Amino acid sequence: MICLGNICRSPLAEGILQSKLSLKSFVVDSAGTADYHVGELPDRRSIEVAKKYGIDITNQRSRKFTKADFDNFDIIFVMDKSNYDDIVAMSETEIQQKKVKMILKELYPDENRNVPDPYYGGGQGFENVYKMLDGACKIIASKLEQK
Repeated sequence: MICLGNICRSPLAEGILQSKLSLKSFVVDSAGTADYHVGELPDRRSIEVAKKYGIDITNQRSRKFTKADFDNFDIIFVMDKSNYDDIVAMSETEIQQKKVKMILKELYPDENRNVPDPYYGGGQGFENVYKMLDGACKIIASKLEQK
């Protein structure tokens, strides 16, 4: 799960997807395209909205996406077009490029919708983002569990 700073959207997506999968069979992680917050906890508003839905993301720490992540993960979900472009630019092969997917394509397959960055908004933005990611993660989990 990839967003810009790895403190708002991608930690939520990581926590949500982890809550829907068997962690014995899957590894879910998140990172940012920028290194603004490396080592920090998720934004308190992400922590609060996750907690509201019974998910604890306080064990997460922000990290920057690395080229090794292409080898370590089978699918790389990004939150928006800017993240997509940044991650694809780091790829070195077509196989790596094909791993990168816009997360909301799971809900809206014919569109390239962005998960809005709630950082500069209020709590409602985090609630809205949670609901979008929860819907996408339900579909992702269903697909992964079928394999």
